[in-house]
Amino acid sequence: MTEPSDLPVSLENVTARDGTRLAVHRMDPAGGEGKPLVLLHGLFSSAEVNWIKFGHARQLAEAGFSLFMPDLRAHAHSEAPHDPACYPPSVLVNDLEDVIAHYGLGEGGAPYDLAGFSLGSRTVLGGAIAGMTPRRLALVGMGLEGLMEFRRRAGFFIDAIDNFDTAKRGDTHFFAVSFMKTQKIDRVAARLLLSSTGLAIDRAQLSVPQMPILVLCGTEDKDNGSPEALAQALPNAQTAWIPGTHMSSVTEKALGRELVKFFGD
Repeated sequence: MTEPSDLPVSLENVTARDGTRLAVHRMDPAGGEGKPLVLLHGLFSSAEVNWIKFGHARQLAEAGFSLFMPDLRAHAHSEAPHDPACYPPSVLVNDLEDVIAHYGLGEGGAPYDLAGFSLGSRTVLGGAIAGMTPRRLALVGMGLEGLMEFRRRAGFFIDAIDNFDTAKRGDTHFFAVSFMKTQKIDRVAARLLLSSTGLAIDRAQLSVPQMPILVLCGTEDKDNGSPEALAQALPNAQTAWIPGTHMSSVTEKALGRELVKFFGD
């Protein structure tokens, strides 16, 4: 059930460099614009599910942030092209760069913050490694192994797509398939996306981002490995915990509270 809010959410379109239309959900504080914060959702999810539905966006907007919440390509309201050429290895980082440029953030524009959940975490960290300069960076639902071994993680979800019509309760891929069905995922586009993003981030690259980083994870979330090890591998990171597993932690109000606390410092 969606959290009630008197702060409206608008839906805008940004055209990526390859012509793909990306949907961006916007929410501003009451009374006008606030501090820009870009939020990226996780695999097979959406801005609505990860950030809006359970009230995290509202908490952040009420704390004075203007939110930019893209749906990743091949997800939700964004386009899902079936042309393999639309999925180079850096496609999600490219899309993030295009959204940031569209709204005039960074590089002489307004300072901004970045946060991502799961695949969104990998993308915002990849953006920082590629030269983006957010004021602060939050990695939610991510551990060191989820970055170092992303090829294996992506392979699991590619197998889930390939077993979409045969997975049964009790099978390894059942919950992933069930979530794809709920989210009405375009499986052709999702498979192309996962195949393009199969390259792991090299451990040496973790020394690149120098901004303050929050590694935020559910107390029972082991899906992407060790959050503590990830924080230790980054130059300027801290860990924080919220209740829940990889899936259930998204529903916890503590998620929004921890983000407000970190970005509001």
